[in-house]
Amino acid sequence: MRREEKDVIIENLAQRLNETKHFYLTDISELNAEETSNLRRKCFEKEISLLVVKNTLLRKAMEKSEGDFNDLYDILKDSTSIMFCETGNTPANLIKEFRKTMERPLLKAAFVEESIYIGDDQLEALSKIKSKEELLGDLLMLLQSPATNLVSALASSGSKMAGALLTLSEKEN
Repeated sequence: MRREEKDVIIENLAQRLNETKHFYLTDISELNAEETSNLRRKCFEKEISLLVVKNTLLRKAMEKSEGDFNDLYDILKDSTSIMFCETGNTPANLIKEFRKTMERPLLKAAFVEESIYIGDDQLEALSKIKSKEELLGDLLMLLQSPATNLVSALASSGSKMAGALLTLSEKEN
């Protein structure tokens, strides 16, 4: 590969690292062609961009980008693939699903919302991270809950009061 080609790859990776809030570093080295194709298909379905990269080029892109990726440099050994995504837990859930039948992909590290997770043992924690939309939905439910309870309490007490008034009015007649 010529120097110009490497520079273009480094520049593109650095730009992706700056634009993306979430990415996972994985090891898919022992997957055969069919399994890799299946993984790529599942990534495409879940809107995850999967790239196999050279560790040296990725490191140079990390150094060139705006983020602080110093903790990830030691991870860049052996085979590395990178998964870019819009939601923090989607790749973790995909990896868990894929590993029901395979031993790979292995999670080397993840960068989610400016936090770094290192090691395959972090997969469970990453799969439980809620997306921004899920958090907003939970917040909306919490905000609606008191109003819903108040309306139902007023509705039920109103019907009790109406029933009591009706009973009293019938007794006098």
